[in-house]
Amino acid sequence: MQIKDTKLNWSLNVIARVFVGLVFIFSSFVKGVDPLGTAFKINDYLTAWQFGGISLEWLQPAAPFLSMLLITLEFLVGVMLLTGSFRRGTAWLLALMMLFFTATTLYDAITNKVSDCGCFGDAIKLTNWQTFWKNVVLDIPTVWIFLTRSLRLKKRTERDTLTALFAIVLMVIFGLFNINNEPCIDFRAWKVGNQMVDMDESLQVKSYLTYRNKTTGETQEFLSEELMQKMEDPTWEETWEWESSRVEDPHQIQADGFAMMDLEMNDHAQEFIASEDYLMMVTLYDVDKVDDRGVASLQRMHEYCDENNIQMVILTSALPEDIQQFLHKVQLDDLEYYFADGTAIKTVMRSNPGFTLMRGGKVLGKWHYRKTRGVADIELN
Repeated sequence: MQIKDTKLNWSLNVIARVFVGLVFIFSSFVKGVDPLGTAFKINDYLTAWQFGGISLEWLQPAAPFLSMLLITLEFLVGVMLLTGSFRRGTAWLLALMMLFFTATTLYDAITNKVSDCGCFGDAIKLTNWQTFWKNVVLDIPTVWIFLTRSLRLKKRTERDTLTALFAIVLMVIFGLFNINNEPCIDFRAWKVGNQMVDMDESLQVKSYLTYRNKTTGETQEFLSEELMQKMEDPTWEETWEWESSRVEDPHQIQADGFAMMDLEMNDHAQEFIASEDYLMMVTLYDVDKVDDRGVASLQRMHEYCDENNIQMVILTSALPEDIQQFLHKVQLDDLEYYFADGTAIKTVMRSNPGFTLMRGGKVLGKWHYRKTRGVADIELN
């Protein structure tokens, strides 16, 4: 299909490239802040997806590489679109990526095998259908960029090559920095300064009940105290029927799925996180991948906590015998340990081990095991 080289068509090409380019740069940046988070999401896909009975779990060791490849490609395409570099090649790469993204998110929206695609990292959460329709919107300018890829084409090989190399090197350096440290921008619930538990004792638990009108099909949610008054109406039961209920507890931990289970399956999360005493929570999602620097930082942090009267506990997804063996090996048998889902642990920190200082439900500090010396900067009362 031949598109005429008119001022309008060229202007629409520029607008489309700027729009899609900015979306791709933003998407790659918020994922580049936390490449391990994207790798964890890729692992979710590789675990959930099967094609003709063929599992993709064998690809899981490559998830960090695939994460960096995806992030770098997105950033590269975004930069190339904005600068108009290698327009034909960029248009083809963009079209192939959007075809893959659209098909993937449609399948995911239909099957719901992975609840969140992670297309904007932890910065923006979208449902699967929202993600699919977002891609459909992006498909429109993508088609136009592809159809007008040859308009006013100029040969600038040297300039375009330098632009591409700069984009690739920049994102690789940025991504590797964030892999080897905690994300430079924390979009997660456990961000330093966040209040994970509301300590205001005046706040009350609220119960809500949803009822459906038998005549109109309308649904309405009522606060339990309000509902008691409504039910005094003698026609209430003839008009409304119960549908669902929910409870709002302002003192619950503001992190979905977070728990600290002991060997008897008792949850101590509320007890620890809401404590007015200092707590150093060590997150350890894989005891087999703790290197020598991780062990040294764990021992050093243990000494610091002893000296400053800070309770230190391990939160792990390992089997009881594995964590016991690990603690014995590193000569820290006295440490208490609790269990949680691996995903919940990785949401707290990407570092393995990672260190989170809490008091009164508030996150006071977080340290990657390579950066534990910074704990001395925290002023303890």
